[in-house]
Amino acid sequence: MNNKIFTNKRIGILGKGGSGKSTVTVLLANALRKNGYTVCVVDADSTNFGLHKVLGLANEPKSLIDYFGGDMFSGGPINCPINDPLAISNATIDLDTISEEYYSYNGNGIFYIELGKMVNKGPGVGCDGPISKIARDLIIQREDSQIVTLIDVKAGLEDSARGVLTKMDWIVTVVDPTIASFEIAKDLNNIILQIKAGDLPPMTHIKSAEHIEEIKRMYTKSRIKGSFVMLSKIKDRTTERFVVNILREKNIKTVGTIYEDSSIALSWLKGTSLKDVGMNEDMVIALEKMEQEATQYKRKILEDSLRLQI
Repeated sequence: MNNKIFTNKRIGILGKGGSGKSTVTVLLANALRKNGYTVCVVDADSTNFGLHKVLGLANEPKSLIDYFGGDMFSGGPINCPINDPLAISNATIDLDTISEEYYSYNGNGIFYIELGKMVNKGPGVGCDGPISKIARDLIIQREDSQIVTLIDVKAGLEDSARGVLTKMDWIVTVVDPTIASFEIAKDLNNIILQIKAGDLPPMTHIKSAEHIEEIKRMYTKSRIKGSFVMLSKIKDRTTERFVVNILREKNIKTVGTIYEDSSIALSWLKGTSLKDVGMNEDMVIALEKMEQEATQYKRKILEDSLRLQI
C-alpha cells in the first residue's frame, strides 16, 4: 500500500453558520475515499443534526462524550478547555477495538463519530466547551489503514479560542457569498498565522501555573500548517470571480468551488445520501500538493536552523 500524504492527518472544517460546512465535509470525505484514504468524519458541531444521514448512514452512534464519562454538567470529568486546558487522558480512539456503538460505518471506507449534542441537558446548560475539548484532543487511528480525520467544527470562531486549532494539521474555511463569511475567513487566517508565529493567547485570567504551562505547550507545539478556502453556494462564474477577488485582496487563496445545486438542499431536507457535487479527486491532489509543499518548507527551515548552529 502506497503511503498517502494525509495519513493520520486531522483536517478541520470551519466557517459561519449556514455556509455549507457539513456539505463540504461530506463531499471532501467522498473525494478522499476515492483517492484511497480511509476517512473518519468527526461531528464536533453540538447544534447541527443529520450529518450521518447525508453521509448515507442509517444509524447514529452513541456520542463520545458518554465514552469519556460525560461532561461537567452531568457530573462527568470533561470540562471546558477555557476552565481546564489540561489534555484528556487516553484520548486516542482505535476503530479496531472501540465498541461499535460509538461509530457508524458505511461499508466503503468512511467512518462517522459524533462527539455530542446540546440537547436534553436541562435549563441553564448552554456551554459546549466539553465537546470542543474532545474535538481538540481526539486522535483516531486504525491498524494498517491510511486514515484521515475530518472534523466538522461548530460554526463561528468560538472554538479557535478554546485551542482546537492547535491540534489540527489543516483548516478548510468554507465561504459562502456573504460579508460575514469573508470576515470569518480573514479572522481565521490571521489566527492561524499568529499561532504559527508563536503568539500565545491572553492568559491573565488563568490562576493555575499548571494550566498556564499547558497552554504555552499547546500553542508552541501546534501542529497546524495552514488553511485554505472552499467556496460554497456559489450561483455562477460571475459570483465566483467576485468572491475570489475579494478574498485575494485579503491574501486568502481559494482552492475550489461548490456551486448551488438543488440536490444538496434536497439531501439535507430528506436526510438522504449526498451525491458528489462540485468536488472530485483533483481537489484532493491539489490539497496533497499543499501538504507536501508545507512539509518541504518546514524541513528546509529545520535544515537552515541546524546549519546555523554548526
